[in-house]
Amino acid sequence: MTHPLDPLGPHEFTAVAEILGREHGVGEGWRYASIELAEPGKPELVAFEHDGPVPPRRAVVVCFERASNATYKGVVSLTDGGVESFEHVPGVQPNFTVDEFVECDQMLRRHPDFLAALAARGITDIDRVFVDTWTYGDAVIPDEFRGRRLGWSDTWLKDGPGMNPYAHLVSGLHCVIDLNTMELLRVEDTGSVEMPTVMGEYAPRHIPEHIRASSRREPLKPLHITQPEGPSFTLDGNLLRWQNWSLRVGFNYREGMTLHTVRYRDGDLDRSIAHRMSFAEMVVPYRDSSVDHYRRTAFDIGEWGLGFMTQSLELGCDCLGEIRYLDAVLHNSKGEPYTIANAICIHEEDAAVLWKHVDHDTGAEVRRIRRLTLSFHVTVANYEYLVYWRLYQDGNIECEVRATGIMVTTPLAAGQTNPNGTLVDERTYAPFHQHFLVARLDLDIDGTDNTVFMSESYAEPTGPDNPYGLSLVTRNVALRTEEEGKQDVDFSTQRAWKVVNTNVVNGLGTHPSYKLVPAGALPAMFDAQSPVLQRANVIGHALWVTPNTAEERWPAGEFVNQSVADTGLGEWTKANRPIENTDVVLWYVFGIHHITRPEDWPVMPVDVVSFWLKPFGFFDRNPALDVAASPKECHKS
Repeated sequence: MTHPLDPLGPHEFTAVAEILGREHGVGEGWRYASIELAEPGKPELVAFEHDGPVPPRRAVVVCFERASNATYKGVVSLTDGGVESFEHVPGVQPNFTVDEFVECDQMLRRHPDFLAALAARGITDIDRVFVDTWTYGDAVIPDEFRGRRLGWSDTWLKDGPGMNPYAHLVSGLHCVIDLNTMELLRVEDTGSVEMPTVMGEYAPRHIPEHIRASSRREPLKPLHITQPEGPSFTLDGNLLRWQNWSLRVGFNYREGMTLHTVRYRDGDLDRSIAHRMSFAEMVVPYRDSSVDHYRRTAFDIGEWGLGFMTQSLELGCDCLGEIRYLDAVLHNSKGEPYTIANAICIHEEDAAVLWKHVDHDTGAEVRRIRRLTLSFHVTVANYEYLVYWRLYQDGNIECEVRATGIMVTTPLAAGQTNPNGTLVDERTYAPFHQHFLVARLDLDIDGTDNTVFMSESYAEPTGPDNPYGLSLVTRNVALRTEEEGKQDVDFSTQRAWKVVNTNVVNGLGTHPSYKLVPAGALPAMFDAQSPVLQRANVIGHALWVTPNTAEERWPAGEFVNQSVADTGLGEWTKANRPIENTDVVLWYVFGIHHITRPEDWPVMPVDVVSFWLKPFGFFDRNPALDVAASPKECHKS
């Protein structure tokens, strides 16, 4: 039986398109921007788990009519086979679709104006040209093109077939395109820079022999990770169980992988930790106002969608060990389903020592960590983001993101410098930029009603009661309103945040909680009037806390493509709603402050950022006391 949280299947995508075609004429001349499961609410799920009614299957749809440039949002009942709502949403642009990206490239390759601009620079082999279309923010849209669905393009030149498409930026050459009509509105040509000779190749077959010959690295001996008896977890559909943990794995076009109903079995109790965890937005502003980069601010989740950008994973390369995969089903802009094979990887990993003590008389007791990792990888144009959620035997949850791929680079004229980037090759710089990731954490610590506390450490001043200046104390301050819930990292006090259930008492007489341990947080470094900050207020703080509202899913707003102002957290929190002892959502902002370096070129070694959710009084003692010792016969030296 399909579980109410299971993602939509192929037949359901097909049914949505058939129903909307029949009842509202959505078909030729339209595009589907998104179709996703309308997830049932918490009360419906609780009733279902207690043998109540099965919640109806429903889909939320965003589509647009190209001729009128009109966006519509609807809800389709898959249970009843009809449309519950279908409304025009004025003044917005939905996310880009992969089909538009492909069609834009095809159109420009044939357009005489674009071909003429390339020829003027001596580029006549169109097979060596790569066109990369980006989205617009409203503040930089040319006045004469307002009211259209727009894209702007970069132009890149490959050195040959199969070689790095991002090796050479054709600087100063950009196109403005109406994506509804696939019309080239303008070729912007601000002048050329003589292309420098760079080594932009990373695939071994294309790296010059003299560079490969300079390496003296010895090959590695084989490393085998085997589990002869199979993995220790079980996967029943999308229900995953492992070492007292249980959760459901979801997937959609915008967030990619989502984690639901995360619980830990403590004795005879299945205790709730989180209802839903995912990534809700990613803002990537390039900090360079030059003609090639002033428009380059990506909302990778809202404008494109992590699900649409998810790649199939390969055993031995992306995932190592005894792997179980989940496929993902999505749709194209006609509403037709397709499958991403091996979209999600699930496997166990050894992670060194869990706990250890060496006693003078009895010797050593040591246990190794086994952790369960759920991952998916996305390619957003030149960048890859590798997302890992890890569950540990001691109740910890780690969320890690690794960024890799190829930096955007730009040629410089002879003798020219640029203060907003780093020289990474001959007359070639990579602009500074930032990656702001927003994790949406709907935590339910032993129930839905929780309070978030800011937790800090202080050194007490030396005095009669503290003669040696040793006293370290903590203070825990309840965040009672949304305004108080806007928080920033303070490493001088080791600030963190506890999500506490003040309605429950543990065996020690204190309240169970999970602590959000911040890492990878970075300041926005924008003027308050900056268009980027106006569009994405969320990056102005490391943490926001709001009451859980089903409609509030996207921190910079639902429609960020061509947006001019924030319609998400910045608007919602103006109400300054109470957040104490209620169902809360935490929005944690972290990421990468990428001051580019030569070692990131021509392909970037992974840059790793993470944060942790750690039990704090959730258990009465170390929950990993019962982890068995590793059998010595499994290893050799």
